[in-house]
Amino acid sequence: MNYLSHRFSVAPMMDWTDRHCRAFHRGLTKRALLYTEMVTADAVIHGDRERLLGFSGEEHPIALQLGGSDPAKLANAARIGADLGYDEINLNVGCPSDRVQEGRFGACLMAEPELVAACVEAMSESQPVPVTVKCRIGIDDQDAEADLQRFIDVVAETGCRTFVVHARKAWLKGLSPKENREVPPLDYQRVYRLKARRPELTIVINGGIETIAEAQTHLDHVDGVMLGRAAYQNPYILADVDRAIFGEPTSAPTRDEALSQMLPYANRHLAKGGRLSNITRHVLGLYHGQPRGRVFRRILSERGSQASATADVLSDAIALAEQGITRQVRPDAA
Repeated sequence: MNYLSHRFSVAPMMDWTDRHCRAFHRGLTKRALLYTEMVTADAVIHGDRERLLGFSGEEHPIALQLGGSDPAKLANAARIGADLGYDEINLNVGCPSDRVQEGRFGACLMAEPELVAACVEAMSESQPVPVTVKCRIGIDDQDAEADLQRFIDVVAETGCRTFVVHARKAWLKGLSPKENREVPPLDYQRVYRLKARRPELTIVINGGIETIAEAQTHLDHVDGVMLGRAAYQNPYILADVDRAIFGEPTSAPTRDEALSQMLPYANRHLAKGGRLSNITRHVLGLYHGQPRGRVFRRILSERGSQASATADVLSDAIALAEQGITRQVRPDAA
């Protein structure tokens, strides 16, 4: 059974939350909702679906995030995603990159709530799984709270009941995507007020949240919390999600248990012709802040990047990190 809940989720992140990253995160938390990277509707329709959309059954619950602004194409892509078994289809209305703007999707669509509503309605009518929206609190000169309220009201008229709100504005001109994640000030209170005004909606807050303790504080005001970079760069914080956020009685996996669970997955990936580095790049932060974290990262970076690397590299990294052995490991070591 898939426990689809928005109480805690890991954000869709370009170049990061691919299937290997998600498989690793699932070993740390069984309940968090995981998201794909954003995939454009055109790519879903015309691209290599196994490469772009493939996932393992263990990744559930999992949501597919789509990018686009053509209702018919998005409806087609949503239907494909549902047929593949995704638990949710999410529409990206928050990405501020120039490339996304040129394609007329992402954050620039906050200026066109009626178009977003048409997209969401078409996606919902094309397939049976829930359609959700991820947006910002505004763009450019949309400082009035009424702009966010109107956007939510118009889109919610389609029956959409879940909105993930990044609590920063996006400046479409003058700031890079990286700067848009850091420079515009966070305004959590605006998201809280949105939830108070529309209590029947599921409102998930995103942006600048770095710890489980912070997430618990936000849950006093909204229905869910989404973590992005903090969950990727310090993934072991996910190990406490099931207990602290969902009240599960199970104990958190240790770091070595979480990584040992990836060994069979890594062997299957290698048997299909994949490279170990496809996996190891996502686990570098597992020992973040730990005394043996540096040797762990060095082994994976130096040995895991070799074309001939096997899952033994992961085993060695686990052993050295857990035992505290800090001897220099040659890049060409077997």
